[in-house]
Amino acid sequence: MNAQVDRPIGMFDSGFGGLTVARAVIDLLPSENLVYIGDTARYPYGPKPASDVRSFAIELATSLVRDFSVKLIVVACNTAASVALTELQSLLSVPVIGVVEPGARALVRETKNNRVAVIGTAGTIASGAYENAVANASCEITSEVTLTATACPGFVEFVERDETSGAAVTELAQKLLAPIRKADVDALLLGCTHYPYLSAVIGQVMGSGVKLINSADATALVVRDALASNKTARSVDSGERGSHEFYSSGDIKQFAELGRRFLGPELSIAKQWPK
Repeated sequence: MNAQVDRPIGMFDSGFGGLTVARAVIDLLPSENLVYIGDTARYPYGPKPASDVRSFAIELATSLVRDFSVKLIVVACNTAASVALTELQSLLSVPVIGVVEPGARALVRETKNNRVAVIGTAGTIASGAYENAVANASCEITSEVTLTATACPGFVEFVERDETSGAAVTELAQKLLAPIRKADVDALLLGCTHYPYLSAVIGQVMGSGVKLINSADATALVVRDALASNKTARSVDSGERGSHEFYSSGDIKQFAELGRRFLGPELSIAKQWPK
């Protein structure tokens, strides 16, 4: 049992965005070990065909199980979770958690006027995953809500370049978010793990009457509950902090430097994936 409990949580994303989820998991579950893979050699996933993203997701998740013996996997990428989560759950021997359903439930719980929105990559929005997740959450939590779903091409690239403020990204946000402003929503889900890095710009454009929802915290709670349910949670009684390993399929120096600004000191070094 100790060997099972001490195995790490596995997590992957197309690049840096999933570090928002990693941050939430580390903060909530500080004793847990964690392995994160950022597939920066092939990002962004959003514009790519769903079949390619599905193939990437299977490759990354399989590596986490085979090479790192993880006890649970978090698909910390909305695009990958939208097109591959069900298949990964059927293929793998460990629990697989996505970011779509936790985010949708948090969104529906937050609305007061039953008009909500989600923004994401082209691939995520085209998949229809959030329409289904919000509909399911509405049945569980409250009355039916109206969802406005909008793709925001270009946001990921700004974040990956560490351009999270300024005239250019603000102008793009004003253009892309115009349909959501017209929809009179009171809650907006940042349906891409990169988008929380643009919260200041998005919040400025949307105004103070719209609550921005980050699915990272909601996903971390689902991870905690899954570990407890499976009796694989690492004890916090000893006060021992978990170890954290970070891998990149691209330039590991760039990944470590940029990723550390987003995540914090836990990302001291990055290693090459595949190992």
